[in-house]
Amino acid sequence: MLVGSSIDLLIAKSFREKLPIIVHDGALVQRGALVSYGTDCYSLGIQAAKLVVKVLKGARPADLPIETPDRLMLAVNLAAAKAIGLRIPRTVLERADRLVE
Repeated sequence: MLVGSSIDLLIAKSFREKLPIIVHDGALVQRGALVSYGTDCYSLGIQAAKLVVKVLKGARPADLPIETPDRLMLAVNLAAAKAIGLRIPRTVLERADRLVE
């Protein structure tokens, strides 16, 4: 929560110092971070709901395997890249799930 509550200060500092901020949450990219690579909350909710269904059908939680996210999402903030003078390679942009301008 420390990063989330201080993200605006961190982003301002990154712009002043020309440093990239890489975060875990795509919503922080929308606010000005350069890149995020991680899960999105909607997908995690769907995955968690599937586990709940298994428990409601009688599975013991202790018997369920540990799961990792089904998919990781890459978000890139083009305006942030420009603000810190960073050129993102085309190959990275083509692989991005979301581009923020």
